[in-house]
Amino acid sequence: MTTVLVTGGCGFIGRHVVEELLSGNYELRVLDVLNEQVHADAKVTMPSRVEVLRADVRDADAVRSALTGVDSVVHLAAEVGVGQSMYEIARYVGVNDLGTAVLLEAMIGLPIRRIVVASSMSVYGEGLYEAETGEHFAHVRRLPARVKAGQWDPVGPSGERLRPIATDEHKPVDLASIYALTKYVQERQVLIFGEAYGVEAVALRLFNVFGAGQALSNPYTGVLANFASRLANRQPPMIFEDGEQRRDFVHVRDVARAFRLALEQPQAAGHVINIGSGQAYTIAEVASLIAEAMGVPEIQPDIMNKARSGDIRNCFADISKARELLGFEPAFRLESSLGPFADWVRNVGAIDRGAEMKRQLEARGLVS
Repeated sequence: MTTVLVTGGCGFIGRHVVEELLSGNYELRVLDVLNEQVHADAKVTMPSRVEVLRADVRDADAVRSALTGVDSVVHLAAEVGVGQSMYEIARYVGVNDLGTAVLLEAMIGLPIRRIVVASSMSVYGEGLYEAETGEHFAHVRRLPARVKAGQWDPVGPSGERLRPIATDEHKPVDLASIYALTKYVQERQVLIFGEAYGVEAVALRLFNVFGAGQALSNPYTGVLANFASRLANRQPPMIFEDGEQRRDFVHVRDVARAFRLALEQPQAAGHVINIGSGQAYTIAEVASLIAEAMGVPEIQPDIMNKARSGDIRNCFADISKARELLGFEPAFRLESSLGPFADWVRNVGAIDRGAEMKRQLEARGLVS
């Protein structure tokens, strides 16, 4: 029977990956530091079949112990949050990049067949754009002066209007935040290691993951959880810019299935693969959908008309490669999944720390 080590396996995505792999009759071991920012909401419990080791992924002795008898690795352990990464730089680089290095070094010489690492859509920076002429633009950045003036949408090199289109894996990376930088370093470390040591390596670039089990009291956990926490406390969701920025939201159970497929499909080895829903939603639209699901449609979002440093305007996934290499097809759409998510939020409760997050960013000049 195949034994898989899941680093960060007690986290939001990790718990669903563990559940998915258990259903496939894998033996599971989890390594997780149980960071208070992520796990303060509730006590984490694991099925009795799962061995849990509480340790930092940077602890080489603990990692070597966790790898004993392991056939494959799912590497999820990471600090997550674009905004926070811009001021807790050493923490993000340490956990994400040094942690990955420690893990890979400990794998040298072990009979590990495959490693699948969680990367992020943030590595793309802005997604792909198309001009009215049909020309595609893969290197689009917003000028700070335009953003300060409230001109949120990027333009072409001659000032031409652009429209966002689905982003595929051929788009060059453009690292707009420390978090994005660390995720790109993670995926490159894993792929380089795999090629050098004959270990099958796969990097999954995850888009905005949502579902039951998110850390609702962590203001950096994700936009849907942030909105739900605000609404559960009768506070309006805080939306940076004008709310018309577009994102792709993929359900955590779909993501968990993608990790299992990435462990199993031979043709996935050596590839970077987008995991999203293939659908684009404006952030304002998402705020309205979650308010309706929470039963408080009268609470309108607070459109701040300010931008956060490191944020991009539009990025949503082309998932053709995931379909081809993994046989992946999303089973959950955002519109039909928010009811169960809202029920879960109401049951567990949430401490709203959105205002605290905004103050932290403003105090460091990261909101303009």
